[in-house]
Amino acid sequence: MDLQIWTYIIVGATFALYIGIALWARAGSTKEFYVAGGGVHPITNGLATAADWMSAASFISMAGLISYMGYDGSVFLMGWTGGYVLLALLLAPYLRKFGKFTVPDFIGDRYYSNTARTVAVIAALFVSFTYVAGQMRGVGIVFSRFLEVEINTGVYIGMAIVFFYAVMGGMKGITYTQVAQYMVLIFAFMIPAIFISIQMTGNIVPQLGFGSTDHNGTFLLDKLNQLHTDLGFAEYTSGSKSMLDVFFITAALMVGTAGLPHVIVRFFTVPKVKDARKSAGWALLFIAILYTTAPAIAVFAKVNLLETVANKEYKTLPAWVGNWEKTGLLKWEDKNSDGKVQYYNDANATFAPTAEANGWKGSELTVDRDIIVLANPEIANLPNWVIALVAAGGLAAALSTAAGLLLVISTSISHDLIKKQIAPKISEKGELLWARLAAVVAVVVAGYFGIHPPGFVASVVALAFGLAAASFFPAIIMGIFNKRMNKEGAIAGLISGLVITMFYIAKFKLGWIGSPETSTPAHWWFGVSPEGFGTVGMLVNFIVAFVVMKFTPPPPQDVQHLVEDIRIPSGAGDATH
Repeated sequence: MDLQIWTYIIVGATFALYIGIALWARAGSTKEFYVAGGGVHPITNGLATAADWMSAASFISMAGLISYMGYDGSVFLMGWTGGYVLLALLLAPYLRKFGKFTVPDFIGDRYYSNTARTVAVIAALFVSFTYVAGQMRGVGIVFSRFLEVEINTGVYIGMAIVFFYAVMGGMKGITYTQVAQYMVLIFAFMIPAIFISIQMTGNIVPQLGFGSTDHNGTFLLDKLNQLHTDLGFAEYTSGSKSMLDVFFITAALMVGTAGLPHVIVRFFTVPKVKDARKSAGWALLFIAILYTTAPAIAVFAKVNLLETVANKEYKTLPAWVGNWEKTGLLKWEDKNSDGKVQYYNDANATFAPTAEANGWKGSELTVDRDIIVLANPEIANLPNWVIALVAAGGLAAALSTAAGLLLVISTSISHDLIKKQIAPKISEKGELLWARLAAVVAVVVAGYFGIHPPGFVASVVALAFGLAAASFFPAIIMGIFNKRMNKEGAIAGLISGLVITMFYIAKFKLGWIGSPETSTPAHWWFGVSPEGFGTVGMLVNFIVAFVVMKFTPPPPQDVQHLVEDIRIPSGAGDATH
């Protein structure tokens, strides 16, 4: 069967499965809509958390980033995995013992202030909408290639699917749908990796394969380094980022992970505090399978891409090149009219004489980083069913995270704004209606950001992590471990961290502030990139909060006792509220 038929069969079957699960597990109460009734088994929650956390950035974009950034791409591996350990150890058990539905709920009650709750809601909306933009773009990319529709049309289809099971099922439907989505995405990620590892190195384990020798006895990384230098690029295994920027990006991704509201809320769905710890451990295991494989896929894809395309005659290129050209995500411009694909680093001044001697007029190939994982099976000439499976996996990764984010948006509005502030006497049925209406609006806004994203998937997601790092992480950490932290300090810190990070992103990433000349990397503050500035925002948050705290009254005694109670481990396993 051809690729499109396989794609319709596999993607159609997975979509039918997701919708069926949503109908079976649809929410009938606010507790089921917000936290799946609070009775999810730790292993089930671990699977759902892994799917929720491993977004389109992890599945589609991370290996693509690593394949282009090489050593510098390791910041994403270190930051995202390290952040999850931080979340499991520092936050998850304590937040579960506190026993609330949402992160703004925790901040509002801990800091005894509806103002703090409102600021937290605004931060949750900023983080979630920034993050969901990357997911919807990922959905559009998959559909545009494998169903041969426009990227925008792909986003609309994704909106319809997410709308159905997020609005119908709430957290209960999303949880069990995410279990299925994890199974789909991990098989879709691992099967091509195993195939290609055997094909290129004879090693069945991809994590070992990319450090092994090829069939000619050459180490694969040495081969890739040589291919890079032959084309004027830096060695794949060498880094170009400053140590300070690497540290700041890694830290921002770590603390951003620990402050992501859609991941934190997953730990409210288990029956007991000890179950929160267990599900965190299971999730880390399930996540590690993909994260230890991503560097291997990056290397396999880059070697295959360079050997297949670089300086080859265009008319002899394999069919996958033309297939991806149709999407607009891969482009070739014959600048010197020789019919060959010159792909090299035309920004490298020392390589310029070589290029001129060859009659090259500039690099002619543009490859969107987000297609590397999706195109990898085609580049390696794998069977059509494997290629279709990868498409289904990319959709599963994007849709699972999008659903979790949309739930955060809807619950922030229905529970933390409507129920807690605007209409405290609203009925459960009315609150559930507001939650679903908010989810509808969120889907529409998410679709808009998917059609008009501020960058490629992993870059957009990294900005969301920075915003979470600058806002939620300090407020939650201080709320758990510092009983003296008061509402004035927390609110001031939240606003300061969020505002300065948003300003930096708007100026240096989006170019919305100032002249283009002052928005270049040469003008970055301290040499820190927008992806890493969340760490600076976090430090500003902490400093402002502690300074304001020193000059304002301490929290009420009942709040201080509450903070002490959260950290007491005795009897924690019996906490069920």
